[in-house]
Amino acid sequence: MHTPFTLTPTPISRKSYQYLKNATGILSKLIYSVSEDHDFLYSAIYPIKAGNAFFSALLNMHQQIHSSSRHAPRLPLLIMRSDFMDDNRDGFRLIEFNGIAAGMGPFGQRIHDLHHYLQRQYPAVFSDLSNQATGALVDNQAIEGLSAAICQATCRIKQEFGDPGPARFLMIVQENENNVFDQHLLELALQQKGIETHRRTFRELHNQLSTGADNRLILEGVGPLDTVYLRAGYQYSDYEAFNIDEQECCQALMATRVFIEQHRVAVNATVGQQLATSKRVQMLLSQLGYDEFVAFGLTLQEAKIAKTILGEMLPISPDSINLAKESPSETWVLKNQGEGGGHCLFGADILTKLTELTPQQYQSWSLMRRLHPQPRAMPTLIVRKGELHKVNDLISELGMFSVQTDNNPSSAEHSFAGYLIRSKSAESTEGGVHSGQGVLDSLVYSD
Repeated sequence: MHTPFTLTPTPISRKSYQYLKNATGILSKLIYSVSEDHDFLYSAIYPIKAGNAFFSALLNMHQQIHSSSRHAPRLPLLIMRSDFMDDNRDGFRLIEFNGIAAGMGPFGQRIHDLHHYLQRQYPAVFSDLSNQATGALVDNQAIEGLSAAICQATCRIKQEFGDPGPARFLMIVQENENNVFDQHLLELALQQKGIETHRRTFRELHNQLSTGADNRLILEGVGPLDTVYLRAGYQYSDYEAFNIDEQECCQALMATRVFIEQHRVAVNATVGQQLATSKRVQMLLSQLGYDEFVAFGLTLQEAKIAKTILGEMLPISPDSINLAKESPSETWVLKNQGEGGGHCLFGADILTKLTELTPQQYQSWSLMRRLHPQPRAMPTLIVRKGELHKVNDLISELGMFSVQTDNNPSSAEHSFAGYLIRSKSAESTEGGVHSGQGVLDSLVYSD
């Protein structure tokens, strides 16, 4: 079944789009710095160990990678999608970071291409449906932006070793992967750049990796690897393997991930990047002052932008619980540490959950001020399961991709690497394309 999509794009002003691109680069710079500050990450994540088994395991993996006196030799490759909404009162604010398995960029480009085709082929109908008679579509080169960054990191490792054979890229995927077509577009772009691509699950990698000269990572039957790219590993089930006898089900495959980072290979996402883009760290960053942002490498002006766009998040405590009780039901969103959609609570469900939590579980949850975007000015046609539907109150979530290695942007313009727009009815609380009621969308300039 096809991915659902809109027939017309979402309007955005040129000023707003440029602001988001700039903010995305600033957040990328910030997160890269945070992801390599291992003491900060430990102090940030340690309080949620007792109440969150998965993050306890991630922190243990992080400690294994960085406990040695020898610097972890992997080359961190940050590929991040920062998701924003345009609140009708406060403007654009961050919803969340996606630092591991940040996908759908290629599909984001494809829906842009579709809208461009419709605009060119049927200009009168397109203009009538979109109410954008003269607006130019906002270019989206996500496939090139993401593949170029991966190619740069891959070729860097290959050149360091200078061994024979092609540069090689490994994508770690989930069992029965349902996002294979989006992933394939990225693989195809890499192949066109001369990179040999491979796919494995964590289970398939068990006992298949070894160490070559100078910490070269070797895959059995393939050869040296230059880049390892994770589209799995953001949930406990990705590490489950009940037919491995020597260790408990998840420990063996988590050890595989630790083993990868102990080698000279480009890696996205490192465990540090996964922790740095967690809801827990997002909440802590939202509470930092300007000086603390500057300590992470931002300029004062960048710190002001980061502080504003991070918005308001609160840890769960008796005070914040009382605040939630006293606030209108549409004021807050309650979030846990889960990734992949379906991990937020709204309205009356918030107080119900807060009363169920034990103090030990408080640190694994946070409150975020709820965003209320202005719906599109006119009804929008969407296609879902081959059928045409009209949505009268479409709102959009803007995902902006950034890429970075060695704390230097991997693309020329503030590390920006394309965008993903997912739109939904304002009545829906889950906007994921795979997990909820979201549809693929693109952007058109409103001026």
